[in-house]
Amino acid sequence: MTAAAPAGSDSGITLEHAFDRIAASAAARDAVPTPSFPEDAIALLESAGALAWNAGWGERSRPPAAAELELVRRAAWADGSVGRILDGHINAVERLIVHAPDELRERELAEVRRHRLRAGVWGGDPAPGEGPPAALVKQGRADVLRGVKTFCSGAGGLDRALVLARDLEPGPPVAVWIDLNDPDRVEVDERWFRASGLRASVSHRVVFHDAPVLARFGGPGALGQLPWFARDALRTSASWAGMADAAVEAALSELAARPERGALEELAAGRILTAQRTIGVWIEHAARAMDDPSPDLAAVSVHARVAIAGACRTVLDEASRACGSRPFALGGQLDRARRDLGLFLLQHRLEPLLARAGAAELEERPR
Repeated sequence: MTAAAPAGSDSGITLEHAFDRIAASAAARDAVPTPSFPEDAIALLESAGALAWNAGWGERSRPPAAAELELVRRAAWADGSVGRILDGHINAVERLIVHAPDELRERELAEVRRHRLRAGVWGGDPAPGEGPPAALVKQGRADVLRGVKTFCSGAGGLDRALVLARDLEPGPPVAVWIDLNDPDRVEVDERWFRASGLRASVSHRVVFHDAPVLARFGGPGALGQLPWFARDALRTSASWAGMADAAVEAALSELAARPERGALEELAAGRILTAQRTIGVWIEHAARAMDDPSPDLAAVSVHARVAIAGACRTVLDEASRACGSRPFALGGQLDRARRDLGLFLLQHRLEPLLARAGAAELEERPR
């Protein structure tokens, strides 16, 4: 796969060069006892224009979805944690474009294009005992954000976050744009995220102390609107695909290097390749649906994610059983890919969505 260089890349650094350098340093970032925001890797992507990938709508046509999904996939192949942050940034920029008030939209997009603004989307609510969920509070005539969000990828290294918060009135949550650069208003709890996977994504717990709301993005429930929610979800599945690619590469290299290999190793390699190609077919189908949004996009999003997640689990299962314990004992690329991808897949419950799709189909058929 080769991601085309996006408009806005004026540093001479190509995306492929950035991906290779990020991949070469991924193990070192993962090995740090207490990882910090991966500034070196994100700066490479920024210099190559990846963070401005979709920030120029109105000046040029929307980037093709196939190229956009490939960009996310390649970043996640290089380093799952870095890919997770890029995925969130692209999602945030898209919502800035489609939901933000005009003046703020143009000002913030200009900063993204100048490589001076990094963003994310934070939607995770705290568990009992982790603090009150983030909610809007009226302070004079202005709204402020008070409370807690968890799984905040990129915490400590981003400038803005689109935060899903409880509204002043009962009802669906509202998406609000928050400036993250005031440490008195935005507190990052760096002790919270201690997972063995996606370590450099620094997906910490964040506490908002009456942080000013720069803008609301749409009305209550706007973050779930189509086609944007489906596009967000499919970009996430491209991140899964990239982490699976890293696992495939590591597993096949491990099996090929064995001095003696037989039918079992060959069968495992075949199954791994079939799963990877299944992922590719669904990514291609998803890209076509994203470029030509229709009522089918929501269904494509569900079925693609279910199929891609299943194929990713097949890759990890076949690779683990065929390669045995040695690659995991030594902590190489296969071990890191399994930790990153396993954790990320657990963050998305697809079964209820699939059951709903199945129920809708059955209702359409005669009894």
